[in-house]
Amino acid sequence: MRKIRLGMVGGGHGAFIGGVHRIAARMDGRYDLVAGALSSDPARARDSAADLGIGADRAYADFSDMARTEAARVDGIEAVAIVTPNHLHAAPAIAFLEAGIHVICDKPLCASMEEAEAMAAAAQKSKARFFLTHNYTGYPLIRRARQLIAEGALGAIRVVQVEYAQDWLSRVVETEGQKQAGWRTDPAKTGGAGAIGDIGTHALNLATFVTSLGVEALAADLQSFGPGRRVDDNANILLRLEKGARGMLWVSQVAVGNENGLCLRVYGEKGGLEWGQEDPNRMTLNRLGEPKQILTRGGTGSGPDWTRIPPGHPEGYLEAFATLYDEIADVIAGSERPLLPGIEAGHEGMWFIEAALASSKANGAWIARR
Repeated sequence: MRKIRLGMVGGGHGAFIGGVHRIAARMDGRYDLVAGALSSDPARARDSAADLGIGADRAYADFSDMARTEAARVDGIEAVAIVTPNHLHAAPAIAFLEAGIHVICDKPLCASMEEAEAMAAAAQKSKARFFLTHNYTGYPLIRRARQLIAEGALGAIRVVQVEYAQDWLSRVVETEGQKQAGWRTDPAKTGGAGAIGDIGTHALNLATFVTSLGVEALAADLQSFGPGRRVDDNANILLRLEKGARGMLWVSQVAVGNENGLCLRVYGEKGGLEWGQEDPNRMTLNRLGEPKQILTRGGTGSGPDWTRIPPGHPEGYLEAFATLYDEIADVIAGSERPLLPGIEAGHEGMWFIEAALASSKANGAWIARR
């Protein structure tokens, strides 16, 4: 199978998520990373590219130059991964879509609804496709949960609870030179959102992906517990979902003792299920009046598309990410993969951020989605 020529914007020295994307792209052998604008600093961009084996002639300091040049090359990139901070998603995505190059963008979509609309317009006009890496949708048991709910195993959904708890911002590490904390707590680079943008969009996407229920309205209470912090680091949000279901979403980056506690609980009229990202190969299924069942990844019946290795060998975060990259490669090759998040999931996340900020500012008023 011919490998897809991949480029990357962002992800140079010291970046976390760029490395994750590169591992995910390599895992199934579907991509070759051949070009990059890995930093806006020319020296860092050049050195980062050299460390990754990217030729000097394809190491760019400007994404616009990269889009133009690669689109004109016979052997130019076919897809680009955008792994920059939130405020630097929109411009590169639009540039590459206009150049006819597929875009794989990290979440959240961008920094404002205005940018989101511009990205959607560019995606609609382009012959290329846009993909958003909500990687938790790639876990086999998450897909199995979606399947169970669609099959009616839980009956009509009544209650959805999702939480994403971390503790890495319990101290004000952004004042100590911590690079990830620096931009993630800078409202100019995040669009004004903190935890709700960084991990809240993941939590919301997981809940809506598994249940296939959209959000009709929300009421939010946001806090900034870190002294002097300018964005939220904790949020409690009530959700009104489609078909009369109700939801609760809690995200925190100041919950001491929590590392990456993404958890989902869904309850219907006939049963419920529970899943946690830190033990992703096990899911609890409860049917009303029956003993509790523990489903494992090996017993999902999901087939080879959702899992790579035999039962009992754990799969996790990187493999889930790689599942998205593998399915994106399928789409680029001409197949359709309906579970992949796209521009619509990005829009939902941007509405969630702006609505949560507006609701909290209005003392928890309900904000309806139009």
